[in-house]
Amino acid sequence: MTDEAPALNAEAIMAVLNAHGVDYVVIGAFAAQASGAPIPPTLDIDFTPSSSPENVRRIADALRALGARLRVAGTPDGVPFDPAPQLIVQMAMLNLTCRYGDFDLAFHPSGTGGFEDLTVRATTVLIGDTQARVAALADVIRSKRAAARPKDLRVLPTLEQYARSRGIELGDTTPSTPLLVVPVRANAPLSRPWIMTACVAAGSW
Repeated sequence: MTDEAPALNAEAIMAVLNAHGVDYVVIGAFAAQASGAPIPPTLDIDFTPSSSPENVRRIADALRALGARLRVAGTPDGVPFDPAPQLIVQMAMLNLTCRYGDFDLAFHPSGTGGFEDLTVRATTVLIGDTQARVAALADVIRSKRAAARPKDLRVLPTLEQYARSRGIELGDTTPSTPLLVVPVRANAPLSRPWIMTACVAAGSW
């Protein structure tokens, strides 16, 4: 057993999900960093997948390929489980770990209507060589406001200030201008030099 979780390799996790055709939107702190928000690097990555029956079957296959285990406090290697579709479909959230680090599947993040809601304004970026749909910063903020956990409340002022500085109307549900697809250096903190926001597509930086 290891003493701590493996370092996050988000690109590798997303590559496996993509290889199995999983429909998902990246949410949470990783999505905020992908927008350029100046918050500390996250230690895990959160996904909101589609809950369609076919997608749940794809999730099951991807989790088996990742060797995913349930993430449990005090058990760094996680607890083995069989990610059967009939189990996954009953779960609102799965906290998981694998050889590429920790990740969560949240089917209905606080303050949102799930995948169908988040995908409306999600934009597409490249993480290294891997393409992913990422939740809009306004939607990340909306979810963190609703969750109101201590870790959410710590970063909310920074996220809100950054959003306003970029002209993002918080609470606006109009679909945003799509992101330009640009490369992001893998396994490095996401910051302004490595990501373009919707403002770029609109002609500002």
